[in-house]
Amino acid sequence: MSDDENAIRRMVETWMAASLAGDTATVLSLMTDDVVFMVPGCEPFGKAEFAASANSLKGMTMEGAADVREIRVLGDWAYVRNHIAVTMTPAAGAPIRRSGFTLSIWRKESDRQWRLARDANLVT
Repeated sequence: MSDDENAIRRMVETWMAASLAGDTATVLSLMTDDVVFMVPGCEPFGKAEFAASANSLKGMTMEGAADVREIRVLGDWAYVRNHIAVTMTPAAGAPIRRSGFTLSIWRKESDRQWRLARDANLVT
């Protein structure tokens, strides 16, 4: 595995750990400023909308895992195919379980750090 593949794998692990901990600031730092997210049933959205959505999850406990199935590096761009399983439990309510695949495009920025640039999330 190349250094870039290892770096991207660490970014995915950091993303998941920060998400489960409710650490939105860390998750946002792993994105490009022009990131675009695509999820079923919604118009594509960016970083600000992601932050607002993440902040609406405060008070939920989360458990989950990401299983990286494929990473391909093409210069300063890479794609990652993942399977994600997450359980979110509201303070007063039943657990919500979601799982599915994502296809993410990562870009190595001028500081040589990999950041998420595009994400197609099929988790339902």
